[in-house]
Amino acid sequence: MPSNLEERPYKLYRAGPRGLKSLLRGEEESGLPGPEQLRRDGRRGPRRPRIGRGKITPLRVLKWLAIAIVGWLLLSVILFVISAQIETGNLPSSASDALSSGGNMLFSANNILILGTDQRPSGSKEPGANTSDAGSRSDTIMLWRVGGGVSRRLSIPRDTLVNIPGHGTTKINAAYAYGGPALAIKTVEQFTGVKVNHVIVVNLAAFPPFIDAIGGITVTTGRVCSDISGGAKNGGWSLYLSPGSHHLNGIQALVYARTRENRCNPSDSDLTRVQHQQQILNGIKSQLLSPSTFFRLPWASWDAPKVLRTDMGGLTLLSLFAASEIGGSAPVQVLPTTPAGGSSLQASPGAIQASVNKLLNG
Repeated sequence: MPSNLEERPYKLYRAGPRGLKSLLRGEEESGLPGPEQLRRDGRRGPRRPRIGRGKITPLRVLKWLAIAIVGWLLLSVILFVISAQIETGNLPSSASDALSSGGNMLFSANNILILGTDQRPSGSKEPGANTSDAGSRSDTIMLWRVGGGVSRRLSIPRDTLVNIPGHGTTKINAAYAYGGPALAIKTVEQFTGVKVNHVIVVNLAAFPPFIDAIGGITVTTGRVCSDISGGAKNGGWSLYLSPGSHHLNGIQALVYARTRENRCNPSDSDLTRVQHQQQILNGIKSQLLSPSTFFRLPWASWDAPKVLRTDMGGLTLLSLFAASEIGGSAPVQVLPTTPAGGSSLQASPGAIQASVNKLLNG
């Protein structure tokens, strides 16, 4: 017979674990080895601790931070593409038909015509202000050659005399008023000999919300004493700046872009105004790449396409921004002109050829 001292007449089995509440209270399973005594292989002895599971480490923090950054950027890209696709239909089909085909801007240079209209916000108190796109003139006319590692721009003063097809010789900014972006494209191509692959129409009145969305822009200016539409005291806008670097909000940037009469510098003119506009474009690009804009990126991505009308969809616009970053900040270049009576300007064939050659070939 089996002895009670030497051998038990039954086998010993481990009971199932107690409930979660019991374990959390620290209750032990009576008469059985605890987890510190029983190893996974069934043998007794100290249990090896699990390494790394549930423990916060610098590497794990960096991993989740990287995932969050990628997710934030992906959200911004998706919002930008959706917003851009919504806005694509706002450009007249006649403008798209007037364009020449171009290659992928990541690998080849394209010529983009940027037109900024003089349309004013609804309710503007400015005398003679046009608050609709129909009949607006193009205050800004700029050719941008970008892609394949290059980024060069040429601004054409709005008062430059040109031959507008079907309308004779007059100021180039009238082409938009006569026939919208399609006629503006044909006029610029005829005047410069440069084929236009894409067009961007910017409503300067819609610029302030976008610039505010990205946190403003930084530009370096001379002394500025500008009052537009009678100045702030009369319902217009005023901008006073000392020489140096300034961080401008949306309204301030708009006033700077429109300033051509500067009481503190009588030599300022329409030519210096187009330089201001190119400064603002460079300032926007720099601000978009700044760390502070990263936290605003989804909102800026959604608002950006709303300030422009273009033939380019979301993905093409993304390739444009990537190509502009690869090409670097474009230097300011303005077509040289001379007075032609009144407020009109004229450009000689030699000046046109030299400027276009610099735009295309550097």
